[in-house]
Amino acid sequence: MDRNRRWASTMDGVAAGSIRLAHPRPCGVSTGPGLDRLAREEREEAILASGATRAEAAGRRPAEEEPDPWRTCFERDRDRILHSTAFRRLAGKTQVFVFPEDHQRTRLTHALEVAQVATSIARAVGLNVALTEAIALGHDCGHGPGGHASEEALDPLLPGGFDHAPWGADVSLASLNLCEETADGIRNHSWSRPAPATPEGEVVSWADRIAYVCHDWEDAVLAGIVGPPMLPAAVRERCGESRSRQLGKLIAAVVRTVVETGDVGMAEEDAEALAAFRSCNYDRIYLREASVAQAQAVVAVLRALVEYYSDRPNAIPAVRDDGGLPAGGASAVTAAVTYVAGMTDRYAFRQAVALLGWDQARLPRGIDG
Repeated sequence: MDRNRRWASTMDGVAAGSIRLAHPRPCGVSTGPGLDRLAREEREEAILASGATRAEAAGRRPAEEEPDPWRTCFERDRDRILHSTAFRRLAGKTQVFVFPEDHQRTRLTHALEVAQVATSIARAVGLNVALTEAIALGHDCGHGPGGHASEEALDPLLPGGFDHAPWGADVSLASLNLCEETADGIRNHSWSRPAPATPEGEVVSWADRIAYVCHDWEDAVLAGIVGPPMLPAAVRERCGESRSRQLGKLIAAVVRTVVETGDVGMAEEDAEALAAFRSCNYDRIYLREASVAQAQAVVAVLRALVEYYSDRPNAIPAVRDDGGLPAGGASAVTAAVTYVAGMTDRYAFRQAVALLGWDQARLPRGIDG
């Protein structure tokens, strides 16, 4: 308690004339006139590559807004995503392992690592870093609990199907009123989707694959599922065995290709090594027997929860607050899918136990009921 009182007593800061400082010894930096939004946009014109996306010509949102006085439109998008509920929930959503142990990746840490890879590439080749980071941070906000198994669970329940990429842009993050370029990059980051409209979106597509291939392998090694000798020889020779070396090689491969050709991609030899790495992950991690059993358990739980809430849509907080819906109709199913897709792993599986009487032995391993 004494320590808490001493800590609380420091919270007023230090008076210095007409202003207040955090500490008694200010750094005394002369900042100049500052860089407002217009100055930032002007600087972009001077430092960005010719094909990069400029903030000055962007800022088109579903609902028109006044520009921010200090931040560009893409800086504003990045900040909105970072503070959003959908982004925070990624901390409780599966990357590979359902409800991971302390040092295994979650969908949130994956998004942060994708942002690091993507901004490293964008900065090196003169693309818009703020737009790249916004797309990277938001790219997986449409994922449901249990990783990609949630797509298998929810896809048949909606007329247009369920794909985490467009779902993230058009549902999970819709309330943020994001710029067209940001929403497009999130919507189309997956390789199975149409090409993103910006080079920054293309960079995130590559960064996503680079990041998850490397960190999913590292997590599986630490979990004792695989070992470095299991990597294909071409991967070890081209990319190395440690995550840091693999990331460095693959990031450099994209940067080199952009600089040499102007296209966001990789030389064939590097792309083949990345493809071999990814195939190895599928064979030894994602499609191993335990992973398939885990995915089947996720599918069963999520479909049961959607059925429950479709029959009781007024049990969904947002529906109840909006005046309710008739049970069993298409609107009730959509509302149930939206609610269940937004759940974290732990909340979804606890709801299955609490509402459906789900046998905890049938839950995916790693969930503590």
